[in-house]
Amino acid sequence: MAYSMTGYGKGIAENKSLIVEAEVKSVNSRYLDIALKLSSFLMNKEYELRELIKSKIKRGKISVLITIKKNGNSVNNVSINKENLKNYLSSIKEIKKTAKINEKIKLEHLLINKEFFESGDSELYEKEFALIKKAITSALNNLIKMKKNEGKELAKDLIKRIQIIEEKLDEIEKGSGDSVNEYFNKLKEKVKLLLEDVNIDEDRLKMELAIIADKAEITEECVRLRSHIKFFMDSLEKDEEPGRKLNFLCQEMNRETNTISSKTISTSITHSTVLIKEEIEKIREQIQNIE
Repeated sequence: MAYSMTGYGKGIAENKSLIVEAEVKSVNSRYLDIALKLSSFLMNKEYELRELIKSKIKRGKISVLITIKKNGNSVNNVSINKENLKNYLSSIKEIKKTAKINEKIKLEHLLINKEFFESGDSELYEKEFALIKKAITSALNNLIKMKKNEGKELAKDLIKRIQIIEEKLDEIEKGSGDSVNEYFNKLKEKVKLLLEDVNIDEDRLKMELAIIADKAEITEECVRLRSHIKFFMDSLEKDEEPGRKLNFLCQEMNRETNTISSKTISTSITHSTVLIKEEIEKIREQIQNIE
């Protein structure tokens, strides 16, 4: 089943004193790329949250924003550990004295050290982390629902384009045999006009026909192209993560189509291969959105 890689989901979980809102956004990416915007008191839970997301999402660039409110107020406020700050300033002064540095202490010298910044609700994650996971899980489920709905629409478009390719392939297979005979008869007439009264060696002409037919034979390519189409449809309907496989099959379909185009001596078949390649390119663009 095809899932889109783009989507949005929001989840809310709350109890008597706490409200947690989680927003999850997903866009296209070759791999799974997770960006978490967390409060400082949740930093040590980052790995667990990433594993929760990985259990539900396989590909895409995922952005997660968590907002926590306690009694209607944000708990993301930060306080200063004054003791750590005093010790840090003393250390800097000692370094300046020892190294005989006259440079003044600036604000940026302090901001780079996180040891004296702490959250006012540093114990929140121990008591309410289950609520946070519940909100994220709800957001992920809503994201997946949207990805699934968009995936269905993508699949409909892909199936329609595959059907166009199959129709053109039917035309190619029907016309491939006649094209050789038609080309040979035209060639034979040209030879007659050029040689006029000279007798034509029929055996030699038959040999030339065999050579032309062999060079223009595209049955194997048509069979392989049809096989790739079958695998494409099977993967689209049955595979859990068909994106990469569909991309590979597009490359193979394009390869066989190019070979048919280079071997054929029929302008109508050449025209059909151009139309097939146009549809394959549109399919390739669409499957970049599939997980």
